[in-house]
Amino acid sequence: MSLREVLKTFTIGGPIYFWAIGIFAAALMGLQPAVAQDKKLVLRVADQFPIGNFFPRYGIKPWMEQVTKSTNGEVQFEYYPAEQLGKAKDLLALIQSGVADAVLFIPGYASDKMPLTAVMELPGMFTSSCQGNATYWKLAREGGVLAQREYSTNGVRVLFSGVYPPSQLISAKRKIDGPRDLEGLKVRVPGGVVELTMRKLKAIGVKMSGPEIYEAMSRGTVDGAIIPYGPMVGYGIQAKYVTAGEAFGSVPAIFIVSENRWKQLPDHVKKAMTEAGEAANRSLCAGVDKEEAADLEKLQQKGVTVVRWSAADKKEADAVLASVASEWATEMDKRGKPGSQVLKAVLEARDGR
Repeated sequence: MSLREVLKTFTIGGPIYFWAIGIFAAALMGLQPAVAQDKKLVLRVADQFPIGNFFPRYGIKPWMEQVTKSTNGEVQFEYYPAEQLGKAKDLLALIQSGVADAVLFIPGYASDKMPLTAVMELPGMFTSSCQGNATYWKLAREGGVLAQREYSTNGVRVLFSGVYPPSQLISAKRKIDGPRDLEGLKVRVPGGVVELTMRKLKAIGVKMSGPEIYEAMSRGTVDGAIIPYGPMVGYGIQAKYVTAGEAFGSVPAIFIVSENRWKQLPDHVKKAMTEAGEAANRSLCAGVDKEEAADLEKLQQKGVTVVRWSAADKKEADAVLASVASEWATEMDKRGKPGSQVLKAVLEARDGR
């Protein structure tokens, strides 16, 4: 006997055939949303920063939220902040290996693979995060000189960028009243250009990532560091002195996805990520600049002494550092890299030419 015939033989106050079919159809309809919900795209995002840092707050988290909203919940994220998925210097490798789908990476940690991005680290180039990032984005986005010469060759695509405010000098013990006080000081630097800057000022540059500074200064491995106020507050770095009003270079960062992963994404997801990236560029730099003064105030409240160099000292430092950009470009040219071309592109982008 068929199921249809069996159903016809049962009655509950009358034939239940249509009742059973209705229940069956309702059950099938109820399954539809579950099937749709299973079709989610879950992406792993990683960075080196504590949650309170401005990069997650103004860049990464708003980007993820906008992408999820724009795709009606289709794209979800597993977020691994504070080096939970890997060390700061290894985040590029995590992208290239497929362990992570998107990361915020500081190119200075891979200066052998991304040497041209060091142009953004040159001293005295920018006065604010927004000025720096407006310039950087023109070079880092698709079609830009750094995208073509540096990021595509490493198999990654930049979704948005960020530039720290001009870095300051912090000192664990020695007061830095002027450039001459840097002589012999062991100073943490994020990359090669800042190391060259310190060498010009007769200090000793020690390359290390941001999360390593706290322990290095606590143990006396370094005497100070070149770092903006925000990360100093975020990492809880202890210092007695910090400069104000100087510009020991900036630190660029890029939020990247591998080109291989990008090619696998549906077009509407790419569109959502691109639009969210444009928004993140604006919100990130605005948030960073807004907090710069607040972070300095926090440091003062913790007992850090702010040091402002005299006009004569600033003039002396500027004279020493004036040759850093040209020397960097010449060195890149000698290595077969278009250093002079990239430096020219940065200056033109910054000055609106």
